[in-house]
Amino acid sequence: MQTQFTAEQRRDPAIRTSEAILRNCVHCGFCSATCPTYVLIGDELDSPRGRIYLIKDMLENDRPATAEVVHHVDRCLSCFACMTTCPSGVDYQHLVDYARAHIEKTYRRPWHDRWLRNLLAAVMPYRKRFRRLLTLAHWARPLARAFPRRLSAAMALVPNARQAHIETRPAPRAAPATRPQARVGFMTGCVQSVLGMSANAATVRLLERMSCEVIEISGCCGSLTHHLGRSDETRQFAVDFVGQVLDECVDGSLDAIVVNASGCGTHLKDYEFVFRDDKPLAEGARIVSGLAKDVTEFVSTRGLPPVTRPGELRVAYHSACSMQHGQQLHEPPRELLRAAGFQVVEIPESHLCCGSAGTFNMLQSELAGQLAERKLAHIAKLDVDIIAAGNLGCMTQLATGTDRPIVHTVELLDWATGGPMPGV
Repeated sequence: MQTQFTAEQRRDPAIRTSEAILRNCVHCGFCSATCPTYVLIGDELDSPRGRIYLIKDMLENDRPATAEVVHHVDRCLSCFACMTTCPSGVDYQHLVDYARAHIEKTYRRPWHDRWLRNLLAAVMPYRKRFRRLLTLAHWARPLARAFPRRLSAAMALVPNARQAHIETRPAPRAAPATRPQARVGFMTGCVQSVLGMSANAATVRLLERMSCEVIEISGCCGSLTHHLGRSDETRQFAVDFVGQVLDECVDGSLDAIVVNASGCGTHLKDYEFVFRDDKPLAEGARIVSGLAKDVTEFVSTRGLPPVTRPGELRVAYHSACSMQHGQQLHEPPRELLRAAGFQVVEIPESHLCCGSAGTFNMLQSELAGQLAERKLAHIAKLDVDIIAAGNLGCMTQLATGTDRPIVHTVELLDWATGGPMPGV
């Protein structure tokens, strides 16, 4: 793709990077076939290629974002299926990330949109605030239809007693290893530490069963605010997270940062790029990116502990977009489940997003609902006992429309190697 940025514009490192990305695009359109919004809508501007044109025009002309640009960029899930498909290696991820930051700086959204985005950014990354909000939302669910559409859609995602528990204390841990063979940081997360405590506890037990010393690293990684285009908040979260990591690996004694929320894992692995021009943060960000591992990625390299109770269940494995497209992790989760005795059943159209995509299911609830229905329709046709996924957002999204139990992949691995049955 030809570009016409001026020499003055190219002095901005972000523009130079964006131009290089744009020049790689050859207009082939292969990305459209795997783009969830294009598959649903059929609008060229709701395909990666169409959004690239809009972003290019906006950046080249150095102008504020327009309502049209915002409309179509907001409808991008950042699932990155287009990057898996693209034969030219277009780095769409970083182009759309920069476009979102530009939108945040130059476009004034309608008040109701600003209000919801501000609420999500002010609450979700903070464990105590998020727990309080969930409690309020749980009690208000019977009145959800009286609320504005977006808020009502967000409340519909609040887990009920069957789907999950808003836990206040962790589940029992395994006995610590007497001679640790590895020392790992475990990212407990923000939303994950409230809604996914059973998965967190299973992760710790599995790691300790592997003779790992586990150091918990708390707080938000900044993924949520990053995808909302809020650069300053994202940087502060990264400063806090990197500081915790450096405190634990001053002598190089940290072997990995284990993550069980694949969306967060994708962001941590991208720290090195996101903060490459931030001199005070760049080196620490590089260290974090190098250490970050999805829990299944880490376990697969070191070996699953002995299986004490073969699973023998048929498992529909849902590969989160952040897992398969963001981190390009395809086989480790499936191989581990098979090694634990489970029968892994593939879900048709597995490359398409379920509609969760961070905050997408709250900000673009209609499209998210259509994608969830499409995914659940495929699952309903499968003869499976349980659904497994490696990302809490996907689990929450899918739980709204199925009676089949949904668990984190690590909960099944923990159960097969000596842990408690998931949900008990």
